[in-house]
Amino acid sequence: MRALIGTHYAKLALVRKNRNAGVVKTIHQNFIRTFRNAIENTASACVGCGKCYEVCPITDAAQIGGLNAQAITSSVRGILKGTQTDVNAEIWANSCVLSGECISKCDYGVNPRLMLAMARMVLSERKLDSQDRKSQGLGAFKALGNSVKVLSKMQLEREDLDRLGQGKTGKNAHTRRQPDYVFYTGCNVLKTPHIALLCLDIMDALNLHYEVLGGPSHCCGILQYRAGDIETSSKVATNSIEKFIRTGAKKVLSWCPTCQVQYAEFGLPTYEKVTNSKPFEMTPFVLFLETKIQELKPLLRNRVEQKIALHLHPGIHGLPEAARNLLRAVPGIEIIDLELPEIGLMSNSLSTVPRLKKNLQRDELKAAEAAGIDALAAVYHADHRELCAHERDMPFQIINFLEIIGAAMGIYRNDYFKSLKIKQDSEAILADCAPILSSHGISNDQARPIIESALLGEQPLPLRGQ
Repeated sequence: MRALIGTHYAKLALVRKNRNAGVVKTIHQNFIRTFRNAIENTASACVGCGKCYEVCPITDAAQIGGLNAQAITSSVRGILKGTQTDVNAEIWANSCVLSGECISKCDYGVNPRLMLAMARMVLSERKLDSQDRKSQGLGAFKALGNSVKVLSKMQLEREDLDRLGQGKTGKNAHTRRQPDYVFYTGCNVLKTPHIALLCLDIMDALNLHYEVLGGPSHCCGILQYRAGDIETSSKVATNSIEKFIRTGAKKVLSWCPTCQVQYAEFGLPTYEKVTNSKPFEMTPFVLFLETKIQELKPLLRNRVEQKIALHLHPGIHGLPEAARNLLRAVPGIEIIDLELPEIGLMSNSLSTVPRLKKNLQRDELKAAEAAGIDALAAVYHADHRELCAHERDMPFQIINFLEIIGAAMGIYRNDYFKSLKIKQDSEAILADCAPILSSHGISNDQARPIIESALLGEQPLPLRGQ
């Protein structure tokens, strides 16, 4: 009898699985059609006024400054419509650093940042055939997955990997009941996992009920999108959105700004139009934490006597001020304004204008040194990866700003990534990590190329004396 009951429930589960798969497939098909319509609507809504070009912070760095603003924005419309365009419009679209200053300047309901992202996708479709685009997206995704896997396992034991949703189940439920929140790591923060763990430590201290999702199995689809493979990108985004929905949480807290923009401006609006539903709100974790500042203040019991300069980017509206407000709540902290420009979504978004990025980082380190600060604190993981090794040569620390909040709360997480990168020697790093790599079944031959490319190779501004 028990065997019959078990068979019955197994069949029911299979029916539900097949029905859900059919629903997801239908959503996916409609998703592509809806996004294509969004491209057409954007091209129609834009009037080519040029205001977005006029406020763009990187036109000079991209060597397209001082052009006719109306002509270049009209040419971007031409890209979306599939008509002939000029080379300067293509350069502008491909140089976007996602700062977002343009969004508030449009009087016609167009998101120029999304418009340029759409233009990049259309250009990729025009220049490469479908298989080449798929191959590019797949190659980028595999490289990301390998680097996340190796770098996270070089630093974390299985317990912390499980906590970050990277165990066998691929998720971590902090509570047995339905979570109020999903904490969504994205992918790349797992290379600097102490940052993600500090987020969870702070949520625990606030007694929040959450589930952790993230890593390549919950990708936002940005790599396929950048490659112009809208079919795979939409499938990846839809699958991840469905996984968020299945948790039952109505609020998803995102860490990665790239994921936030990809979902907020592409994935979720399209999904909502297809399904005529709003399954959850997605909010950047730093903005969410600012809303909890009154609950947080009593937990900030330890004075942190430090002069801090913040490394910030304006791509997520309101985030720079939210980060400042959170640090102002820490007793003993003095925030020093280096009076430098804030540009882009994250440091890695400035890779489209590499000389500008290098100059900005050089100017920041010089200004921080002259100001006599105790620490330069970045918000995001990509910023930290690119900057942290400069601590070797500077008279101040380079940290993540959550480390300051953690210190005030009595919470500490070791930044293994920084300690490894400062070594600047792949063989020394392998020797240090040998026991933990062995415990995870990762060989030196697997780890070495990741160390050389994704850890040591990510150094836009060379270290002093290198």
